[in-house]
Amino acid sequence: MSVGHTEVTTPEPVVTCDDHDDCGIRDVLDRLGDKWSVLVVVELAAGVRRFRELQRAVTGISQRMLTLTVRRLERDGLVSRTVHPTIPPQVEYELTAMGHSLTHLIKGLADWSRDHKPAIAASRASWDSREH
Repeated sequence: MSVGHTEVTTPEPVVTCDDHDDCGIRDVLDRLGDKWSVLVVVELAAGVRRFRELQRAVTGISQRMLTLTVRRLERDGLVSRTVHPTIPPQVEYELTAMGHSLTHLIKGLADWSRDHKPAIAASRASWDSREH
């Protein structure tokens, strides 16, 4: 730091919203912040899936929760649902163009998570040892 420089410099925020608008991020976080939506999107990024295929691929999700999750994703325009007129009806799900555009962001988050996983684990262990 120079002799005359006394201000603390911080990087400019990457995301800004004006005071009266949350940039729509609350709606996105409501959807993607739940336990299952991102996992369903990740599975559908690989291609069209029938309901049972999704249920088998997303470990631990109940039939009811998968139904709610795909309905919410469909309502938000991220997933499309196709019902084939067979007996019993065959239902397929796939990402829409908007849903596919989201996968790039999820990949970025997954990459960041993978890169920082050891540092986060170390920080948690350090904090836990101090606090308990």
